[in-house]
Amino acid sequence: MTQQPTAPARSPERPPQTRGQRLVAPLVTIGALGVTTVALHVRDPHAEGSWGFCPSAAMGFWCPGCGGLRAVNDLTNGQLVDAASSNLAFIVALPFLVAGLALWTVDRWRGHRRQVSMTAVSRVAVTVLALMAVFTVLRNLSGSWLAP
Repeated sequence: MTQQPTAPARSPERPPQTRGQRLVAPLVTIGALGVTTVALHVRDPHAEGSWGFCPSAAMGFWCPGCGGLRAVNDLTNGQLVDAASSNLAFIVALPFLVAGLALWTVDRWRGHRRQVSMTAVSRVAVTVLALMAVFTVLRNLSGSWLAP
């Protein structure tokens, strides 16, 4: 007796998501970022200990994120130069982050799934990590203008 090959089991197809269902993740993300921004505006991170302490600063060096909370507060007060002084990397990255969030939201609105190659993701990740490493070294040099 020979066995007949069987077809692979298929998972039941899910009904297509509605626009509202597709937008849940981007809208929750935007809402959380908005609440965080308002909190950083109301409770000034420039005040010592207002948001706890930075572990890397306590160890004596500035990480790439040091000054990020102060930069958000400065931006909410319309002080772009002060925000750049707090964390220049954040200010440079902000337009890209906003564009990425907008693209994600528009894609979800339209029901479009963007195909991104893992090669592109890997290259961007390595580039960002390298730039953050260089930024960290430069901001920790003695007398550096990049220090928060």
